Amino acid sequence: MDKDTTKFLQGWAQADITPEQPVSLAGQFHTRLSEGVLDPLSVTVWAIESGEEQAVFVCCDLVSIPDEFRDAVRERVRQQVIGLNPHKVIINATHTHTAPEIRTSTQTIEHMASRGSGVELDSMPVEAYNAFAIERIADAVSQAWASRAAGAVAYGWGNAVIGRNRRWVDAAGHSIMYNLDTSISSPFRHIEGYEDHSLNLMATYDSEGELTGLIINLPCPSQASEMLYEVSADWWCETRQQLRSRFGEHLYILPQCSAAGDLSPHQMLDREAYERMLMLKGRTMREEIACQIADAVGDILPYIASTRDSNPVIQLHSVQLDLPANKLTEEDVRDANQEAEKLLAEFEQEQRRLDENPELRKQARWYVHASYLYRRRHWYLNVGTRYEQQRTCSTLPAEIHVLRLGEVAYATVPYELYLDFGSQIKVRSSAKQTFIVQLAGAGTYLPSPRSVAGGGYGSVPASNNLGPESGQVLADHISETIHGLMGNE
Repeated sequence: MDKDTTKFLQGWAQADITPEQPVSLAGQFHTRLSEGVLDPLSVTVWAIESGEEQAVFVCCDLVSIPDEFRDAVRERVRQQVIGLNPHKVIINATHTHTAPEIRTSTQTIEHMASRGSGVELDSMPVEAYNAFAIERIADAVSQAWASRAAGAVAYGWGNAVIGRNRRWVDAAGHSIMYNLDTSISSPFRHIEGYEDHSLNLMATYDSEGELTGLIINLPCPSQASEMLYEVSADWWCETRQQLRSRFGEHLYILPQCSAAGDLSPHQMLDREAYERMLMLKGRTMREEIACQIADAVGDILPYIASTRDSNPVIQLHSVQLDLPANKLTEEDVRDANQEAEKLLAEFEQEQRRLDENPELRKQARWYVHASYLYRRRHWYLNVGTRYEQQRTCSTLPAEIHVLRLGEVAYATVPYELYLDFGSQIKVRSSAKQTFIVQLAGAGTYLPSPRSVAGGGYGSVPASNNLGPESGQVLADHISETIHGLMGNE
């Protein structure tokens, strides 16, 4: 490979990270043991290099990317890949709620206390799945890096109505996630926040001008079928199928979820009308999402093909920010402990019921209610733990990457970033187009000021180890960094 004649190089790879044994699925309070595989889980890798600068984007069909998991991938990459700085390997999750639990440290599971289930269950240990997935991911990074070759990129923008705000506000000003009251006496007043239907697209081409891959960035987590007891990539499965059927069966597809902490694919308004149209079309929600994304991509590609850039500027700025921890009060702790005590009483009652009726453990999913009570209790107890921690440490570290690729900026955050902050970053961006990548880390919600005022799941102390103050610090840093990378003072 001759770097003197080729400045911009890129490579792709994909691997399967589907577990072969039953696993505990991540994404709900209650434990769900997988009862089969609906569709495979993928890891997709896009490696780029220009001169001395390099970056590797990795997307996994997982709920989040804990620091320990990320660091283990990087360490393996360091051992087996020559010439690649492992700290420039950036990993994000699609946030499917039907992938294996990979969180092992209490530091990375504070907003969803996955400390077991409270009952004895037989499944693949988290550590065993992690070892398998980490090896597959690192091997895919190695393959993508080794396959680097001359090529080009082109970018474009479109719309696909996928993500919808999932928080509604009642007459008293309280915010509720889901469960919209549609009765004649409903206290519903308005949907809490904005909805972003943009689709940011970057297409990659080989030296012959053939389309090789798509980076698809849109503000919606992959959780249309989040309650399943089967392993699944959710709607990214159908989306990959639809895109490959239209644009090439060997196409690489790298998903990125933009700022969408308060969004989901679930319809809140006009739900019956939406479901009727699905029935008339003969599609599932996942298939409808796939068609909308493929339609948008198909609308963009013909217009950007002639804008291919074979030598884009690459500049990567990476930093660990110390963000102010969510400021908890004694009242927060007292309220959380009261809820935890109620849940403990319910959990102990459920334990007695199971012990007194051993035959119940032979029923399907007998463990669900007990695990819900156990884990939700720990979710509340964690408020007290964090309150004690903030006495000695008032900040939490966050790994942030901002990449300039030609006229485009990529900005990664570890959180489920509420859209108010994502919109702010886009408005202030000096780039022609800005790809925000959330869940390039362990998760936890990063709520907006108005969502905290309304309360509800996702915006209460038990949900957040960071608050709106951190969101503003993050938005300011990313906006200023993009401004600098794009050649401004």
